[in-house]
Amino acid sequence: MKIAVEGCCHGELDKIYETIAYMEKKEGVKVDLLLCCGDFQAVRNEEDMKCMAVPAKYRTMQTFYKYYSGEKKAPVLTIFIGGNHEASNHLQELPYGGWVAPNIYFLGYAGIVRYKGIRIGGLSGIFKSRDYRKGHHEFPPYNPDTLRSVYHIRNMEVFKLKQVQMPVDIFMSHDWPRGIYHYGTTEELLRKKKFLRQEVETNTLGSPPAEELLAHLQPNYWFSAHLHVKFAAVMQHLPKGKASPRVTKFLSLDKCLPYREFLQIVDVPERPGSSDGLEYDPEWLAILKATNSLQRTTPVLWNPPENNGLHERWDFSASEAAMMEAVKDLNGELAIPDNFTRTVRSYDPNRPQPHANPRCHTNPQTTELCALLGLTDLCAKAAHLSEGSGRAAPGEEEEEWEDGQSMGSADEQSEYPSDTSGMSRSFNPDEITIEDEWDEEPGAQEMQELEVISEVKAAVEFQTHRPMVLPKPISDISPSHLSHLSELAPTSHSTPTTAQSQQRNDEVEDPASVTRILKRNSDEAGDGSGRGVTPRLKRRNQVIYSAVDDEDEEAGGRTTPVL
Repeated sequence: MKIAVEGCCHGELDKIYETIAYMEKKEGVKVDLLLCCGDFQAVRNEEDMKCMAVPAKYRTMQTFYKYYSGEKKAPVLTIFIGGNHEASNHLQELPYGGWVAPNIYFLGYAGIVRYKGIRIGGLSGIFKSRDYRKGHHEFPPYNPDTLRSVYHIRNMEVFKLKQVQMPVDIFMSHDWPRGIYHYGTTEELLRKKKFLRQEVETNTLGSPPAEELLAHLQPNYWFSAHLHVKFAAVMQHLPKGKASPRVTKFLSLDKCLPYREFLQIVDVPERPGSSDGLEYDPEWLAILKATNSLQRTTPVLWNPPENNGLHERWDFSASEAAMMEAVKDLNGELAIPDNFTRTVRSYDPNRPQPHANPRCHTNPQTTELCALLGLTDLCAKAAHLSEGSGRAAPGEEEEEWEDGQSMGSADEQSEYPSDTSGMSRSFNPDEITIEDEWDEEPGAQEMQELEVISEVKAAVEFQTHRPMVLPKPISDISPSHLSHLSELAPTSHSTPTTAQSQQRNDEVEDPASVTRILKRNSDEAGDGSGRGVTPRLKRRNQVIYSAVDDEDEEAGGRTTPVL
């Protein structure tokens, strides 16, 4: 089975599907499944656009609405997780997963499904310690604080995933597991992203919860995005009990832009006798049922149950009987129903509604699943609790941020010793988003090259048949029978890398010529000891990153948020 893996989508569905079609025709292959590793941007209309944590001048409709409205249909089954630039109000309708458009499936806050017998799991969002122990309390209309905290992962979702005991084939997260960069060609990564060096050397880059899940789940493949760079690694795990040691092949990909490595095809063996469609996973359903009483929709801090004498139950892993009960609840039918329903109007270019305000909607898919399994519909619960609670009025999400940070929520003590985002010394005021998503906008000629792949012909030569060689597993144990795992997939894809584009990515401007340094938020600037000098990187779009831009002037000189 051939699975296409894509990094940050950013709403570029047309270009991604066109690229897959080109590769299929050129290589004579058929892609069975597309996996997108976050920043999918399932924007249906103007209301959804206001629920994305991006500056107003970068809010563009992109192409997803065409697939939502039915104007187009995804040519290949697509499964995705959420990142830190999403239409959060849309994804919150589907906390346990569901169809956002025909043939496009969202895994939910966290989830595991099966496709042709392959277990595929994922965790949406990025890590931020101050929100990690809170419930999912953010629902539209968002204020400047909740507009950002809504995409921060919660320990409730990580706790659920830690109950999984059966092997997982593929797992997706938007940000990287902390420490994974030590298991690949680290110097090559730092050559491409020089400003990551301090975080890599101090092992503070990435998500600590994802690091724990990597050690617990030990999937065959782990796919990520977020840092806008292609990077591969192989991690050999310590054996669990008497079981043989497992190996995880890690791959992170770039965002969908010309001359960027944003797509990779991976060959995964099918399991004979399995269903051809997308299916629920019995173990995951049983875990959802067992942990339903732990769900919360308040910002009150919460710690998961532990075997410390304070909790009546701390093990929520699924027994065979519990899995059978979950299957019985679905009348023995594990196939995920094709029950996509439009819950809001779709964007109409001929009748724009720029003043529409976001509202909280329930989704029939979630309502149906909750009724079958006895789960809590978090969106419906939040809507009920918010009545008369004096929540933020519509339109407040248009307020500006200071230094790119949400306001009014101090960092809370976490079970993790540090907040990886706060320790960053790069241009990193928003969690661990190292690069501004819009700092390398393609020019008109590049955009034209990607508009219709079939017309590119000799203008663009896609690089295929270029195997990505992975480093040897780094571990204290190195059994010889694992030596054949040194390569990932034989087929890879990227748009051509030119000398000019490579030089553009690697240039570091002379510090003496830099006229503007992005200001860091006070809670991320360090402890005042002066440790860590912020590197000065050359801005590749001088129009966007002028010394004072339009929004800064309107906001009285405040710095435009970096995403």
